[in-house]
Amino acid sequence: MELSATAYVILGLVSREARSGYEIKAVVDKSTRFFWAASYGQIYPELKRLAEAGLVEGIDASTGDRKRTRYAITADGEAELKDWLRKPPEVIEMREEGLLKLFFSGVLKPAEAVETLRAMRRQRLDLVERLRSMEGEKEAIEDPYPSMVLRAGIEFNEWFAEWCERMEAQLLAAPAREKGSR
Repeated sequence: MELSATAYVILGLVSREARSGYEIKAVVDKSTRFFWAASYGQIYPELKRLAEAGLVEGIDASTGDRKRTRYAITADGEAELKDWLRKPPEVIEMREEGLLKLFFSGVLKPAEAVETLRAMRRQRLDLVERLRSMEGEKEAIEDPYPSMVLRAGIEFNEWFAEWCERMEAQLLAAPAREKGSR
């Protein structure tokens, strides 16, 4: 059975502690979503597949009338996670709508492309602030790796904001050109 990236997100999170689908999504939204998102529409089907494959097991955690299942990793699931972690990364994916818009901005006036760069810069600086506010939340002594990834996020987004500023200056310094001319 070939596992999706979302399956590995789930295995990684339940390897730390048993979690419900809702709890998995909450942790994703505070951590991995900054570099690898997962939706409820991905998480719940993957939990079912992982349980059917024997990589996680469901534990009834219902309270009153509220049915709830928490999932824990099995020995086979832990072995699968470790095998995946030991392999070199294969996928490099960056989805950045601002870069997509900038790529096609040749049909606009440079001043309009500058606005795209400014918006991208603001977004990155806002993200840096959000990530910095998370720095004190991590238990770096117990598990230093989430802190390393957080630091990568901060430094990457600082670099990206600076890049936007440099590209804005480059566009503003370039000789004027007609809309759509290349």
